[in-house]
Amino acid sequence: MKIGEIEFKHIAFLAPMAGIADRAFRELCVNHGAAYTVTEMVSSKGLTMGDRKSGELLKTGNERPCGAQLFGDEPEIMAAAAVKCLEFSPDIIDINMGCPAPKVAMNGGGASLMKNPQLAYEIIKAVAGAADVPVTVKIRKGWDDETVTAVEIAQLAEKAGAAAVAVHGRTRKEMYSGTVDYGIIRKVKEAVSIPVIGNGDITDEQSAAVMLEKTGCDALMVGRGALGNPWVFSKINAYLDECRVLPDPSVSEKMLTMLKHIKTIVEYKGEYTAMREARHHAAYYTKGLRGGAALRREMCRLERYEELEELALKIVKDNS
Repeated sequence: MKIGEIEFKHIAFLAPMAGIADRAFRELCVNHGAAYTVTEMVSSKGLTMGDRKSGELLKTGNERPCGAQLFGDEPEIMAAAAVKCLEFSPDIIDINMGCPAPKVAMNGGGASLMKNPQLAYEIIKAVAGAADVPVTVKIRKGWDDETVTAVEIAQLAEKAGAAAVAVHGRTRKEMYSGTVDYGIIRKVKEAVSIPVIGNGDITDEQSAAVMLEKTGCDALMVGRGALGNPWVFSKINAYLDECRVLPDPSVSEKMLTMLKHIKTIVEYKGEYTAMREARHHAAYYTKGLRGGAALRREMCRLERYEELEELALKIVKDNS
């Protein structure tokens, strides 16, 4: 599997997720087998205006290869942002045309571009012309069931110079409800010659295999299925490469990984921010454990990393 001249050891990628796929989480997932990661989406306008937060989102560490994701609806500004983005040395620049969040989609960016194929084409062409790294595009099935444009936009993306396209098999209207439409991803795969990355409902090795079988896609992009579950990548790799089913991690391993994850956030963002983000992550790491609801209520009151360590020890003891 290659995007441009970049070759990947495996085909399970981490999807870009705002508020989730930060540097700490990307590094964690790469350590557990993710072959490729993408930054949280960055506003093209914010980046070109020198917004400090936008620059922070583009910082990377050891999680290579790593792409930088931009969103916006003005070709010239997107091109300028791509040039600015290169200062952070991304391996790939990804254009977000799939975000369903109202603050993005209702302001011309993200999934709203699924309604405007010509503008989507102009944006991709502008970014591809400005960047000296491969440019990819992440799209959805369409805006709604009456505006299913994934195939058209994928073809335009290839024409505009995109090196690959990732397809989430839901419309913007569906958000994350219902089930993924494998058929639309297969149609995109059949319509273009660039690599197609399948996205949606991949939570384990079995669902990864189903995505490959039903769509013929070249790679997989795991989003929500990786939350509190970075092992999903090593499990997918073992299953697809060696037909092996790896065992689920023990409670001790889950808690050790959670602590390592949160400690890294502390290092990058400081304890105050990290402990508030930890509440969200910890809810996923403790899902399905004995007394999980009570644990999550307790986690919402944590202020210091040492308190999380104490709680993790209690969780292991109660679930042993």
